[in-house]
Amino acid sequence: MKVVEATGKTVEEAIQNALAEIDLPIDRVKVEILAEPSPGLFGLIGSRLAKVRLQETITPEQYMKDFLEGIINRMGLTAEVDVNYDGEYLKMNVTGNRMGMLIGKRGQTLNALQYLLNVVYHKQFPEQEGRLLLDVENYRGKREEALQNLALNLAKKALRTQREVVLEPMTPHERRIIHTALQDHAEVTTYSQGEDPYRKVVIAPK
Repeated sequence: MKVVEATGKTVEEAIQNALAEIDLPIDRVKVEILAEPSPGLFGLIGSRLAKVRLQETITPEQYMKDFLEGIINRMGLTAEVDVNYDGEYLKMNVTGNRMGMLIGKRGQTLNALQYLLNVVYHKQFPEQEGRLLLDVENYRGKREEALQNLALNLAKKALRTQREVVLEPMTPHERRIIHTALQDHAEVTTYSQGEDPYRKVVIAPK
């Protein structure tokens, strides 16, 4: 985080001098006036320049982008990170090559990374109430579509065999996708059983 002090005949001149040194726009810095200018006695004795301190301010979006890019670089990957705050969620999407390393088996690495980012996000910016959502190459959208299709196919299996079908353990978000996909189904019902992280969805004929 950059910090610069500068002087000038006026406060405004001191700020402009500091901005030139810190090389940031005024909306990316916090300005602290350390000393007001003083003409001194007869304009000569005890005269004093204005002095200011400028400190770089980092938005939650920029901080989390830099943090995630640091992780990606340490993994030896090259990727682009897009960040968007919609007023409720801080959404981060990563695109690039070899992104399977960030996703992991059934999204396990992606979920673990999202958990870590949320911890850092709320520790650094406790005033932010919404969650941080992380996606890689639109994996979550593709996974949601796959889970919806899986739910419908397993509902057919449950009806064909007239037996309950127990799915593999899933995250709370993925379980909600299954429940939502079948909530209006006329012939099957769903419920969850077990304890996290091994909690599973059960599809049962009505």
